[in-house]
Amino acid sequence: MEETLLRLEGLLFPAIADVAVLSVDVNNEAVYVEARSTAAEAVCPSCGSHSSRIHSSYLRFPDDVPSAGRRVVLCLRVRRFSCWNASCGRRTFVEQLPGLTRRHSRWTERLRSTLAAVGLALAGRASARMARVFRVSVSRSTVLRLLTALPEPEAPSPRVVGVDEYATRKGRVYGTVLVDCETRRPVDLLPGREASSLAEWLAKRPRIEVICRDRAPFFAEGATAGAPQAIQVADRWHLWTTSARPPSGPSPTTASEPFPT
Repeated sequence: MEETLLRLEGLLFPAIADVAVLSVDVNNEAVYVEARSTAAEAVCPSCGSHSSRIHSSYLRFPDDVPSAGRRVVLCLRVRRFSCWNASCGRRTFVEQLPGLTRRHSRWTERLRSTLAAVGLALAGRASARMARVFRVSVSRSTVLRLLTALPEPEAPSPRVVGVDEYATRKGRVYGTVLVDCETRRPVDLLPGREASSLAEWLAKRPRIEVICRDRAPFFAEGATAGAPQAIQVADRWHLWTTSARPPSGPSPTTASEPFPT
């Protein structure tokens, strides 16, 4: 029996330390896994001090990633510890298992990351419908909250950047959108379209070699000040619209020629 439980620990919690599986109960609807923490002490979330003095314990029932079409529910015995630090305002605290639980969450971290991945792929309503397929009840609003809680990914510095304006309120409020022209993915949004904000953004990214922009003077000034090493070229839309007009002055700048300064 003990050998079977050890195998279950390795199967259910392969990357989580200090968790012992006590029993597993399987029925037609769900799989109930009784488990507890085996850590000798816990860390206070307020002051960071370690404590081994147990105040009390209680059961938590977080849902885990479903298995074989059944819900998986953990019957997890967690302990409340007393904080030894007299200057800490928190007298007691509940232990959390890194990689498995978090405070006030009714899901394990594995199920939480799974729902977030589905939300990234399908957004709110479709994600909620897909979650019901693998026996997880969740609303579209909850999926969207999971997405907003995700950390912002660090976008790599582009080599060829496209600069243009976008409207948050057409005719009144405009910002600046920056796009990686090689991957065709947005890189950043600036709240305004001032030359100073664009220059500051470009100055932090010395790897930029080419700036593809329209002929707005504030973009020209910001690009010249923030990335003097970069070549400034006209985007295709402005080349087409300019070349379609009757000639009335200097010839339009081609995509391989830098803008005049």
